[in-house]
Amino acid sequence: ALANLAYNDDNEAAIVAAGGIEVLVSLARDGNEGQKEDAVRALWNLSANDDLKVAIAAAGGIEALVSLARDGNEGQKEEAAGALWNMIE
Repeated sequence: ALANLAYNDDNEAAIVAAGGIEVLVSLARDGNEGQKEDAVRALWNLSANDDLKVAIAAAGGIEALVSLARDGNEGQKEEAAGALWNMIE
C-alpha cells in the first residue's frame, strides 16, 4: 500500500516528513521477504523524485538496494534494480 501512495507528490512529502525513507531502508535491509519487496517497491517509486534520491542515499538506501539486487529473491532483484536505475538517472 505504501508503494502505491508513493506515486503521489503530496503523499511523498508526507512519507518523508514521517521519517518513512529511513523506515523503508531499514525494512529493505532487515525485514522479512515480503517486507523487503514492499519496501523496495516504495523506494523505487520515491526514487523517481530527484530530491528524494539524495534522502534515500543518505539513509543507506544504495547499499540496501545493491544488496537486494545481488542477493534478493526475483521480485526483490527486479524492484531493487528499478530503484537503482532511477537513482542514477
